[in-house]
Amino acid sequence: MLMVLVLSLCGVVLLLALAGLFAFGLRRRLLQRSGGTFDCNLRWDAPVPSEAYDDEGAGGAGGASTAASAAGGTAGEEPSRAAGAQGVRRGPGSGKGWAYGIARYNGDQIEWFRVFSYAPRPRRFLMRNRIEVLERRDPEGEEELALLSDAVILACSLEGTRVELAMSEDALTGFLAWLEAAPPGQRVNVA
Repeated sequence: MLMVLVLSLCGVVLLLALAGLFAFGLRRRLLQRSGGTFDCNLRWDAPVPSEAYDDEGAGGAGGASTAASAAGGTAGEEPSRAAGAQGVRRGPGSGKGWAYGIARYNGDQIEWFRVFSYAPRPRRFLMRNRIEVLERRDPEGEEELALLSDAVILACSLEGTRVELAMSEDALTGFLAWLEAAPPGQRVNVA
């Protein structure tokens, strides 16, 4: 009798696990059915590279830059935030803060969905006229392990928030073309 109970519990757990995997696959399929989707990792409120503050350190704002550098961060960041909650450095080359996702073009915005979520709604909306491209770079340090192998990182500013998007070279070409194809009158900055 006990053996039947254990086997039935194992069967229920296995069915629930399979149902969860099926739901992930079904959700991704539903997101992709309208087209215009691509794999896109996102880091919201990304750290600013320390090279941007090297020139200021020699000038008049040297005190703030030096204090932030001593705390392991960059100027303008709180030392606790720059160091992370457990004292781990969260710089531009660290693999911290990246979230795997799927992005979908929808008119003048990009809808970004987390991969490991059952939510039917996008987690973030990126409006075309508010995106300002800052730089393009290859993954560095721990990012090479945290991101897909062929990823290219595009650093953007979205209403004052630094956002980094990691995508394949093909997806990057499509994304930049989408930005440049803005209707007349919209301010679009593609570096």
